[in-house]
Amino acid sequence: MLIRVVRMTFQEEKVEAFLDIFRASQDKIRTFPGCQSVELLQDYHVPHVYSTYSLWDSDDALNRYRKSELFGSVWKPTKALFAEPAQAFSFKPAQV
Repeated sequence: MLIRVVRMTFQEEKVEAFLDIFRASQDKIRTFPGCQSVELLQDYHVPHVYSTYSLWDSDDALNRYRKSELFGSVWKPTKALFAEPAQAFSFKPAQV
């Protein structure tokens, strides 16, 4: 399993436009082959900062999504709303 967190800082006046994009695409992302779940988190103290938290079967599954037409149709308009570049992190459960 791969856990993907993408932190995005939006121009404050563009937040609603981003939320519209997310609402329209979240079910398509959730049902993309290899995606187990996706959720949207809002920063507790900085309301125009959001993160997506998604679970993927594997790195290959995430990369197939990132190369898909769906990703292009979501990421390009989302990226245009940023106040600064996004930060992406990939995790796996720790073995303790």
